[in-house]
Amino acid sequence: MKNIKYIFTVLVLSLVAVSCSEEYFNVEMTDYLTGDKAADMVENDPEYLSSYVQGLYAFMVKHNAGNTGGKEHDDFGMLSCLMIGDWMAGDIVLHGMSSWGVDDYRFDYRNANYKRPFQFWTTFYTLINNSNTIIDFFKAGEDPKNVSSRGYLGQAYAVRALSYLYLMMFFQDPTDANGKFNYQAKGVPLVYAARDGKSSKEVELAQGRSTVENVCAHIEYNITESLKLLEGYERQGKISIDYKVASGIAARYYLYTQQWEKAATAAHNARQGYSLMDSQRLHNGFMDIEDGEVMWGFNHTTETQTTYASFFSQMSNECAGYAGLDQMGKMIDRKLYESIPKSDYRKSLFNGPNGGKAFENSNPQATANTKAYAGRKFGYDSQWCQDYIYMRAAEMYLIEAEGLVRSSKKADATAVLAELMAQRDPAWNKTASVEEILLQRRIELWGEGFSFFDRRRNSEGIVRSYEGTNHNIEVLTKIVDVPAHHKYWLFQIPERELQENSFIRPEDQNEL
Repeated sequence: MKNIKYIFTVLVLSLVAVSCSEEYFNVEMTDYLTGDKAADMVENDPEYLSSYVQGLYAFMVKHNAGNTGGKEHDDFGMLSCLMIGDWMAGDIVLHGMSSWGVDDYRFDYRNANYKRPFQFWTTFYTLINNSNTIIDFFKAGEDPKNVSSRGYLGQAYAVRALSYLYLMMFFQDPTDANGKFNYQAKGVPLVYAARDGKSSKEVELAQGRSTVENVCAHIEYNITESLKLLEGYERQGKISIDYKVASGIAARYYLYTQQWEKAATAAHNARQGYSLMDSQRLHNGFMDIEDGEVMWGFNHTTETQTTYASFFSQMSNECAGYAGLDQMGKMIDRKLYESIPKSDYRKSLFNGPNGGKAFENSNPQATANTKAYAGRKFGYDSQWCQDYIYMRAAEMYLIEAEGLVRSSKKADATAVLAELMAQRDPAWNKTASVEEILLQRRIELWGEGFSFFDRRRNSEGIVRSYEGTNHNIEVLTKIVDVPAHHKYWLFQIPERELQENSFIRPEDQNEL
């Protein structure tokens, strides 16, 4: 039977021990135990699963994770997918000669036979499949009693929830013409684990374009399971998901699906115990997961880093990578820059209209960092061992504030936002509003992979043709401004999926 499993190789990272070596990224087909025997084994020796769980996180940073075929330098796992969304969403200007990202910047990489939809589809469905492998080490209807086993299982559920959330946001318009969440739209296929307890008929039907409502129900099931299982679990480092990170994933989901009170509560729970960056730490390059504000990320070493196929090569103007060498440099949209008050510490994370001087710790070969409106947010390390940051406490403050203000709790929202702004702009003295919070999200989370999703969940288009724009109009050519709900925001289902999955019909394809 043809189905979704043929678009991606079944990837299981089976390692005797996790180490920072080439083997850490060795992805191969392997058999694994299932049923009662497997469940008994991991209950007696939960550390057997450690390598499988660490394999999930290794895949998130794997070069060519999306199987794009050519070892592409814009394909390095989960963060590359989120970065590409940022390139499309208007707050980043791609400056300089044509290179990686130019077709995304032009909204010209969404067709079914192009690599970008395949990259997104394969990256997140592989994470789902690998999560299912871990989940199926446990018996249906029974939760493990060992705390470590519960933690490993909870992490798999959390990764599966996050993966479905991103797939849904890339391949469907999350809101309708009235700005309401689009539950009845066509979603993405669901790939169940045996532990999910679905009948063979349910498994078959789920391989088609299940409704967004069904996808959301499955995401919420995964969130509920992860939070239940991760309670009381203590992770070994910030590479792993714990209860607070899972709460942060839940907060993102509830925010994107307009469940405002749940979003505020989850974000509040997630941020407890983390300290916001002060003005000095804001200028440390956003490259160290040990910072007290960072909740979740990947700690790169000389064994795990890649040079040009990396986030910092593509996004840091301080490195001698694609951005720093101005192929293409990453600048902030002029209007967004001008919206940042001079009293805001974050304004100095960007050059102004007259450019700026190279930092003392910049790579001397980097030239984009002196250009007008250049982003100076992401730092430089001579060994390319900058950490990848997936979640920060600042995001949780912003989600909590937005959830509260949209729940008509303006005073509470203002109090939460004021806590964040006390560390960002000492002159800030406003009342929270949806508009103010969304602006602070654009400033605070610039370049971290949120703007594409924020534009779409808020039914916002982009205007890059304004008078005095610093957008690269010559490179953009035809597609400069993109209205909300336009087909250009929507990626097509990959051609290989349509060929191999008989449950997705030609009429299910997104409009070209």
